[in-house]
Amino acid sequence: MPKKVLIVEDQPDSRRLLEDILNHFSEQGATVISVRDGLEALETIQREKPDLILLDIMLPGMSGYDLCEKIKSNPETASTYIVVISAKHQLEDRKEAIKRGADDYLVKPFDVQVLLGQVRKALGITHPSTSPSPDTDKSKKSARSLFII
Repeated sequence: MPKKVLIVEDQPDSRRLLEDILNHFSEQGATVISVRDGLEALETIQREKPDLILLDIMLPGMSGYDLCEKIKSNPETASTYIVVISAKHQLEDRKEAIKRGADDYLVKPFDVQVLLGQVRKALGITHPSTSPSPDTDKSKKSARSLFII
């Protein structure tokens, strides 16, 4: 069965960047869906049953914390893997996300390689074609792999 990833991000540029990064999993059959807010996410989660959710914390209508808690408290969606991707970088923010059910937490700007690794882990994808080609120039690699969103 194809894997589904839901991006919950209210900032259009950030949402598009995540979509572009994750579209690289389409050759493994993964489908990427994106929404702008927590309420739209709840409806989409019930309909699509995603395997992975990339979740911002600061959302209109319902915070990412509240959405995370709702997802994990519902027996139908409790096993959904959630990676919070947020500009909130304080230890308290991470603790709150984990307390509410997040499985992983990335701080913006994030390293693309770390995100790809978390996506592979959550979706159970180990195929080497999901890794970008190696780059021998480390300065170019680190400049490319860190995105500000």
